[in-house]
Amino acid sequence: MEKIKDNVGNTHKDASSVLECDFPMIEISEVAEQESWRKEINRPVYHIHKWWATRLGSVFRAIVLGALSPPGKGIWDVFYEKHNFSGKVVLDPFMGSGTTLGEAVKLGAKAVGCDINPVSSFLVRQAFTPVHDSKIKAAFSSLEDKVASEIKYYYRTVDPHTGGIIPVLYYFWVKTVFTPTGEEIPLFSRYVFSQNAYPKKKPKAQIVCPKCWGVSEGRYDDTEFICGSCGHEFNPQKGPVSGQSVTSKDGKLYRIKDLLSEGGSPPKHRMYGVLALRQDGSKIYLPAREQDFALYNEAKKRLEEENLPLPDSPVREGHNTNQARGYNYKYWRDFFNSRQLLCLGMLLKEILNIEDRVIQEQMLCLFSGVLEFNNLFCSFKGEGTGAVRHMFSNHILKPERTPLENSVWGNKKSSGTFSTLFESRLLRAKKYLDDPFEVAIKRDLLGKRLGSSKVVASSPVEAKIVESWEELDSAEKGLLVLNGDSSKLSVPEKSIDAVITDPPYFDFVHYSELSDFFFAWLSPVLKDRYEWFSRADSSGEGEVQHKDPLVFSRQLSSVFSEACRVLKDTGVLAFSFHHSRPEGWAAIYEAINNAGLAVVTAHPVHAELRGASPKTAAKDPISLDAILVCRKREFAIVDKMEIKDVCRAVDTLAGKFEKAGMTVSNGDRFVIGAAETMIARATDDLTFDQMKKVLTSVYSAVRV
Repeated sequence: MEKIKDNVGNTHKDASSVLECDFPMIEISEVAEQESWRKEINRPVYHIHKWWATRLGSVFRAIVLGALSPPGKGIWDVFYEKHNFSGKVVLDPFMGSGTTLGEAVKLGAKAVGCDINPVSSFLVRQAFTPVHDSKIKAAFSSLEDKVASEIKYYYRTVDPHTGGIIPVLYYFWVKTVFTPTGEEIPLFSRYVFSQNAYPKKKPKAQIVCPKCWGVSEGRYDDTEFICGSCGHEFNPQKGPVSGQSVTSKDGKLYRIKDLLSEGGSPPKHRMYGVLALRQDGSKIYLPAREQDFALYNEAKKRLEEENLPLPDSPVREGHNTNQARGYNYKYWRDFFNSRQLLCLGMLLKEILNIEDRVIQEQMLCLFSGVLEFNNLFCSFKGEGTGAVRHMFSNHILKPERTPLENSVWGNKKSSGTFSTLFESRLLRAKKYLDDPFEVAIKRDLLGKRLGSSKVVASSPVEAKIVESWEELDSAEKGLLVLNGDSSKLSVPEKSIDAVITDPPYFDFVHYSELSDFFFAWLSPVLKDRYEWFSRADSSGEGEVQHKDPLVFSRQLSSVFSEACRVLKDTGVLAFSFHHSRPEGWAAIYEAINNAGLAVVTAHPVHAELRGASPKTAAKDPISLDAILVCRKREFAIVDKMEIKDVCRAVDTLAGKFEKAGMTVSNGDRFVIGAAETMIARATDDLTFDQMKKVLTSVYSAVRV
């Protein structure tokens, strides 16, 4: 082991990995930004199913590579080379969508992943299960033969020009409320319901009439409009809703929530528009007509007659779920209308008839992913982009006032349907296992950026999913996927070469509350197969998630303590983190300190597009993550830095990003400064309040 200085001049006592002293933050930031534009294409295996805060594979490839490599050659020098870290084992105690695991096995290492959330454990198992292309396509074809036509029957309408039956892509709905006088008010903030993603270039829009509910073509910015059906004159930009209030016809202002029946049902909905696909391939907007209402009622009646595998679990109270409960969404099935429940139920019933368990679970994973695009919390994004804004686009459970009903099975022009996600998610993820690649930046001779390319830098992913440490230990290539409390791992002491993870943030997304949406459908059909699906919901004892930073710190410390136990003395624990407030960093400091660890270096990196949720919660948008690299306490740096030294390090690192043409906000500067402060105070044993005070000073000092 060597004594080495890092990129801000800190001396590292007995560095055992290149990650402790080197990280190509500019190069990786550029690749990460490129990857982030189309994450689902550039790393499809981590996007086989919805997960929150899925991290970028290129960043974690660099972290794993650095953590498993001894000091010497730089990470970037060998980033695009094939590696074989046979015999090395990487642990991720918060595996989420499996990014760390995937990057580890691509580099030839074994991996252990654990998550307390059953949905995470299930989707990771499905993501890394190899399936022959012909088998999965045959299963899809069988489902298509047995149930597709039944589902498509309920998504069709009449072409008014030809009289022929044509498929419906989307139905447009609006929530309605009733005033004390009995007036029904649709919750439109404006009557323009469809416009192009670039309206100034393509101003054509669709407008619904508040009097006759007719649909007419106009401009997205029209303020005076005459309905083409009834001649009614109105301002399309001014609906009855403004903020959280609604105005009745007689001018009275009501708070929307005051018009909801306390403890009753969710608000009623009215179908008002249809987007259908004509035989010549063109799209046509139509008002909802009698045949459309009749078809919906037919589906509603059939739902009452069928015995289908539908969710019946309640929506528990919680930080995220209370927003939906406030609109009387008390059960997860309330998130769907009758036609959606019927068609989803028919599809699920047929999937459960698949005899091959491996193939069945792949289809169950796909089905679960379809749910986020087929419910009453979805909305219309507009023309010129993916049409369906899925329910978790903002990582919250906000009731949608003008929901979009997607067609469950779909067709070639659909978005977010079973047939389209089969191609774009499931098949693409399976292909990536066979042909993994890295994103590379293409440049001309002068270094000017020309675009990107794909580089093969890994062998096919062939890691066998095993069920125990003993089985992993004896396997040449293996992946152990666990479910449970990561503070109680069934892993031997000092057996892990590197712990690499992305822990939850104490005051942001409460994953288990959101994942209950999927759990409600999966649990009834998988609880006899996987013990962890037999719980009441997707939360569990030992979950690291709390809005109180002190409680969160204790929870996280228990997991980090366990990670310290299983980590070899020469190993590192590295994780990505950012937070806009001092208390967020103080909580992390206390968790690390109490676990017997110390931050020995930190590497800032552009990990996602600026403004990606939940980073917009910061007053100054944050686009940097800090990669915090920890060792056991005896290897901590003892050269203490003062605030002026921290500021100097911030200027140095921020300057490197700015020289490369990247914007660094004050929020980003605080991320760098807080991370450097974690190193400077690693051996001080400060309390939460003491560290918060130090970080508050840093927050002010690093701003420009």
